[in-house]
Amino acid sequence: MLALISSGVAVTRAEIARRTGLARSTVSLRVDALIAHGFVDEGAEAPSTGGRPPRRLSLRTRGYAVAGIDIGASHCRVALLDVGGALLVAREDPLTIADGPEAVLGHVERTLRTLLETAGGAASRTLRAIGVGVPGPVEFSTGRPVDPPIMPGWHHYAIPEFFEERFGVRALVDNDVNVMALAEQRRAWPDALHLLYLKVGTGIGCGIVADGRVHRGARGAAGDIGHIRVGERDNPCRCGNSGCLEAIAGGASLAQRLRESGLEAAGSLDIVRLVGEGNSKAVRMVREAGRAVGEVLSGLVNFFNPETVVVGGALAAVHDQLLAGVREAVYRRSNPLATHVLRIEPSRLGENAAAIGAAILAIEHALSPAQVDRALTTDATAV
Repeated sequence: MLALISSGVAVTRAEIARRTGLARSTVSLRVDALIAHGFVDEGAEAPSTGGRPPRRLSLRTRGYAVAGIDIGASHCRVALLDVGGALLVAREDPLTIADGPEAVLGHVERTLRTLLETAGGAASRTLRAIGVGVPGPVEFSTGRPVDPPIMPGWHHYAIPEFFEERFGVRALVDNDVNVMALAEQRRAWPDALHLLYLKVGTGIGCGIVADGRVHRGARGAAGDIGHIRVGERDNPCRCGNSGCLEAIAGGASLAQRLRESGLEAAGSLDIVRLVGEGNSKAVRMVREAGRAVGEVLSGLVNFFNPETVVVGGALAAVHDQLLAGVREAVYRRSNPLATHVLRIEPSRLGENAAAIGAAILAIEHALSPAQVDRALTTDATAV
């Protein structure tokens, strides 16, 4: 019922009864409980179909908040949203993830407390859940990073427990690409139930939305496409193998090759700058990187058959060149049926995708039937 109300599909008790097939008395009992426990408001009258106008139901958003936390290699972005998904306040700070979990999470904790105070005392008392995205593999069932290559000291660190002990609410942790995929699908492409999100930056990863849900695989490792071998190339990769997509098309690899050619390029942002300046070497490299990404993506398109592929990450800022290469390879190598209605587009949420996606992860947990039932049952038992 809460899902029907929050989505706007059914906004009166009568509409809920028609949609669910439940007796009106059962619907009324459940709706009354949702209202009593602060999940739903019943306010203005809805249009009448004859007789007394029904009162409109809506998700109660005032005073309730979730936090979305994006921890990157060199930044953290913390956003506070109400449970309806509206942004209340956000802040981004530079930091270095290699400083370790205590220093990084301590900074995030202080930032979140500041934002809760900024949003008002009521929000801090009704924080419902926290979502966190990190740039490494995560075992989703425990929320712990597993051998993250750019996160020294974070292996199996108890990130959820860190936040739960300090804020008293459930914290969910996922790979940043997964929460980016969730954000793009929910906010930008809601009709695309099968979507791939490619993050092309220092490294390369893929978030998968299958039938409207994030697909993480058996243990959370799905989508790690950066270490798929591309052709017969032998470029050494930081994982210890050679010929990996990341070693060929990742921002760190491209920057290194540009430096070797005599250009100043420390990372992805410098590549974007050089392309913007019209540097022919940088433009050519980005286009070639797009073709390499497209080679791998063409196999994914044949295998998964998505409706939409979204390309984000630092290098997506030069999407004209990058996507030209990606599209060229995908449409040349993929099955015509798989590409018939396929869209390959740049990210619409940009740098905000991970924080918004982490917040959506928290919202969907807080409003899930299991959590709502638990809240209602606990309160009823207490009474």
